[in-house]
Amino acid sequence: MSRFNHQQSHASLLSDVSRGSVPFTRSGLDAIVVPAARASLPQHLITLAAALSVPLVVLCSHQAQIEGVAKRVRNTFGARGLIIDVPAGYPQSWQPLTSASAFQTVSAGRSSDLSVKRNIGLRLARMRGWKKILFVDDDIFQLKAQQLDRLAAQLDRHPVAAMASREFPDNSVVCHARRLAKFRQDVFVSGAVLGVNTQHSEMSFFPDVYNEDWFFFSRHAAERSLPKVGEVRQQEYQPFADPWRARREEFGDLLAEGMYTLFESQHGLNFKDQLRAAASSRFWQQVKDGREFVIQETTDRLTSLQNKGRTVDTWRIAEALESLAAAGDQLQRISPDVCVEFIASWREDESRWKSALAADGTSLTERDALDRLELTNWISCGYGRRDGYGIDTALRRNRTSVRPEESVSC
Repeated sequence: MSRFNHQQSHASLLSDVSRGSVPFTRSGLDAIVVPAARASLPQHLITLAAALSVPLVVLCSHQAQIEGVAKRVRNTFGARGLIIDVPAGYPQSWQPLTSASAFQTVSAGRSSDLSVKRNIGLRLARMRGWKKILFVDDDIFQLKAQQLDRLAAQLDRHPVAAMASREFPDNSVVCHARRLAKFRQDVFVSGAVLGVNTQHSEMSFFPDVYNEDWFFFSRHAAERSLPKVGEVRQQEYQPFADPWRARREEFGDLLAEGMYTLFESQHGLNFKDQLRAAASSRFWQQVKDGREFVIQETTDRLTSLQNKGRTVDTWRIAEALESLAAAGDQLQRISPDVCVEFIASWREDESRWKSALAADGTSLTERDALDRLELTNWISCGYGRRDGYGIDTALRRNRTSVRPEESVSC
């Protein structure tokens, strides 16, 4: 049985439109959505939303607190914000099949609410009648207005458009280790800066797995219709600081790399036919064999560099080797059958997601949309907004038996 070779780049799946003149667009962005977990939201995102005259939707959890974000929005001239608290364990009413305990186990107990927040953003946009939205992670900086004009224009023609973070490289731990080992390693676009036309009939969802964004725009990558509109910078981090990071990424990285290599090797087939190959345990055994080779090859190269002792990255190499060992050990805990089960669950979740969207309705008020989403702790504020929502909000609280402090408007 042959193995899959690691692809240093998936650029062939992209349409790079990041250069040249900005095409005409019929409309700009309708909202900027930020899944926030850090204590301090970058001011430039608030300023950018104000400059574009679009609402800033901030979905808060972990260290991000809605009161602090709302205060900064109020203090920024021209800014409007909808700041929402996303409670732990949300949502209770709809649990994707891809969040099953079996998949959490092979993801080493990975716990992240990023996909939940992005899915809230998609549903909120549909209910509010927003056509073009921009997802931006709270560690992104140096976004330029011209880039967003280009992105908005692409959303006239494509369901999604995205950007890539090359500095600091947006890669998995294993790919960072390959870069450290002096292998060539590219950076793909991601959900860190992602434009979505929410009115498209094939709008997908973000499953609860590492590389959830690759699953979200997989159809468009497979069809070579995913535009890359430029590059941004993200906050630097230490990928090898915690070996468990590599464990938690391994299942999602295996799945995404296997799928995208499949897309490249079967160009010409439609998306559904391409995914038929991913319904085979034999296929995922080939992918797993290729992954084992990649981890071992990278380990051998880094060990050789370490033994030569001619690099200033000696301490980083030691950490990277520990992370690679963790990734390799986690890989052995992942069977080809569980990969097949995940792909089947993901496809079923796609159908359930579309049914949920159809039932949501459109052109809802802010309050009705949040009621529909069962989100009770939020603040709506902005420059020029009339006070007076307090009475309506109090009535809503009485209807839903929410604590008095849980929802306010400014």
